[in-house]
Amino acid sequence: MKIAIVGYGKMGKIIEGIALERGHSVVARFDIDNNVNGEGLTAKSLAGVDAAIEFSTPESAMNNIRRLVSLKVPTVIGTTGWYAQLEEVGQLVAENNAALVWGANFSIGVNLFFKLVREASALFARYNQYDPFLIESHHKFKKDAPSGTALVTARMMREAYGDRTPEAVALRAGHIPGTHEVGFDSEADTITLTHTARNREGFAAGAVLAAELVVGKQGMYEFPELLFAAE
Repeated sequence: MKIAIVGYGKMGKIIEGIALERGHSVVARFDIDNNVNGEGLTAKSLAGVDAAIEFSTPESAMNNIRRLVSLKVPTVIGTTGWYAQLEEVGQLVAENNAALVWGANFSIGVNLFFKLVREASALFARYNQYDPFLIESHHKFKKDAPSGTALVTARMMREAYGDRTPEAVALRAGHIPGTHEVGFDSEADTITLTHTARNREGFAAGAVLAAELVVGKQGMYEFPELLFAAE
């Protein structure tokens, strides 16, 4: 594929490396101001692009989504912090017959973690003595709190626990790697599920896989819909 990277920071550079390893080419790289050779997201700068992978900032994401969708570029959105506008994005995708895949976290491990959380919550919610909790920790540079991953995790828990689902406890300090812990606590014992990200490669690899899966499709997908459909 010919890929455009929108948001060519640390994540963008890792995505580029993985895309090249998988035999793709990166034909456009947009910096934090969405410029490539002085030009923004336009039909000209995106000519010939098979898919765009967007990892920018919560403040930039919606404008980028609007531009990419209007240009009918199949798009992977890795940025979080814009989910209050999911309905609007769904309408834009439908109106433009476009293709977009979004995810709170593109790590395959995290998406397996989501499945475990959903199944564990359904099991423990049958027993009133177990109260659920959710804690997430990240480095001090992460802008959104709670994380998008924590919000999706809470959604999984809410399917079983309803109003008993707690708000995520978010910690931002130092250089803590991304860590999400779900627990079920009773007077007798505590059971926990924890995912800790060691590096960014897992997210990047999942984003490139999402681009491969969304090309040729129409509609708006959450990453697990494509990931587990491909199994």
